[in-house]
Amino acid sequence: MPPISPEETPLPPRPSQPARIGPLEPLRLPVFRMLWSTWLIANICMWMNDVAAAWMMTSLTTSPMWVALVQSASTLPVFLLGLPSGALADILDRRRWLVATQFWLAGAAIVLCAAVVLDLMTAPLLLGLTFANGIGLAMRWPVFSAIVPELVPRTHLPAALGLNGIAMNASRIIGPLLAGTLIASAGTVWVFGLNAVMCVASGFVVLHWRREHTPSPLGREKLVSAIRVGVQFVRQSRRMRAVLTRVAISFLHSTALLALLPLLARNLHGGGAGTFTLLLAAMGAGAIVAVLFLPRLRQAMARDQLVLRGTVLQSGATAVMAVAPNAWVAVPAMFLSGMAWITVANSLSVSAQLALPDWVRARGMSMYQMGIMGASAFGAALWGQVAELTSLYASLGVAAVSGVVCMWAAVRYVTDGTGEEDDTRPATQGWTKGPPDSPPDEEGRVIITVEYLIDPARAAAFRLVMHETRRARLSQGAIAWELLHDIAEPNRYVEQITDESWTEHLRRFHRATAADMALRERRLAFHKGESLPVITRYIVHR
Repeated sequence: MPPISPEETPLPPRPSQPARIGPLEPLRLPVFRMLWSTWLIANICMWMNDVAAAWMMTSLTTSPMWVALVQSASTLPVFLLGLPSGALADILDRRRWLVATQFWLAGAAIVLCAAVVLDLMTAPLLLGLTFANGIGLAMRWPVFSAIVPELVPRTHLPAALGLNGIAMNASRIIGPLLAGTLIASAGTVWVFGLNAVMCVASGFVVLHWRREHTPSPLGREKLVSAIRVGVQFVRQSRRMRAVLTRVAISFLHSTALLALLPLLARNLHGGGAGTFTLLLAAMGAGAIVAVLFLPRLRQAMARDQLVLRGTVLQSGATAVMAVAPNAWVAVPAMFLSGMAWITVANSLSVSAQLALPDWVRARGMSMYQMGIMGASAFGAALWGQVAELTSLYASLGVAAVSGVVCMWAAVRYVTDGTGEEDDTRPATQGWTKGPPDSPPDEEGRVIITVEYLIDPARAAAFRLVMHETRRARLSQGAIAWELLHDIAEPNRYVEQITDESWTEHLRRFHRATAADMALRERRLAFHKGESLPVITRYIVHR
């Protein structure tokens, strides 16, 4: 197939409206079922590790700041390493990358075991090892997020992401229960040991998955270039910017409850390790129940309505936890918190997945996860410091109020354009002509010009469409874009696009989607010429 050019192809037909999909429908697919089970085990391991580390820190120090920093140490690596991890997941074989992350996490758990057995554990060392475990999470999450849309049809994607939420929250129940039982009966070291065994087992399960990796005909992208293009795509996507703003606000405030939960559990009447485990389990149970109702909620309410109402419910649960005297009050509050948490997270995750084409999916989802983890890490440190300076209960009260105010402002002022979903299917049908088959003899940046003849009376509307075109070109990887207007010939406009190299020029064409084709049709509707706009390509001499 010749290289593809978004200037010279008809728009592929858009799929018909999907039928309503049940919340458990994706589990009928064997490969999804296998990887979903692996995801469940992986998250059980994550929660076991987090609970054991948080509880161990309370035995090493009584400082709220140090306890809250366990959450920061676990989530900060995802913020710091999310972009390179997402880029590698888009470049490399995703199956092998997922296996490597599982073995990394097993190694971190083994080192934790050794430190406890040798009685070398201190608060700083625990934070360091928790950070190392977080590196594994940073590597794992983007690749798994990118794999899920490969396994299910687009119509099944909301249900599949809901099932992932069930796995996350079932693990929120199973993981703490296992960890609490082992801590009470055998000691923390056995939690880390079981975690290592389960991570290794999950890695071998993924190894048996026969996924075919199809290398790009243009070769692997360079890591730095792949990161640049991923950031560029998200910057140019109104929907991704709106999603990232909302998810950062949500987790910045909701993490106050999780970060300070070990201390809240201790302060409840008769509180202890069992109470801490019970509260986490209640939160997980609430999330699982909410997932079963999410298909109906999505039909009844728009995304922003779900997000805002979920935030209000989350803030209400946080406020109740600030004054809860015992577990009888705290458990229902945590149950509602779990319902609110999954409603907000799933709504935003579905929006992000539907906004991302496959070629940039891991990078886009890594930035989504960076928003979650960066906000969680900063929020844990922030609310821990507020609790240090004031009180535990004042910190939760401030988080509850500011969460609602900030989310209302985001919904009101940070919009995502028309609100319609872009068709992100690859535009691989009907190509008639593209760039030359053989590359030019010279190397350097490539400048492409596209000449349009426009009725001056429609020039204002044309410039609006070209503003959208600028976003599309830059999101595909172009490094510069300009629209030139001929002074001597007022009906002549020249679009100028700059690509990093000839290979990146071709790569940008391979990234075109059906939404880009729809935009192309809108551009051509303004062109008055008898033939298509004239396209010229230049090489910049170094």
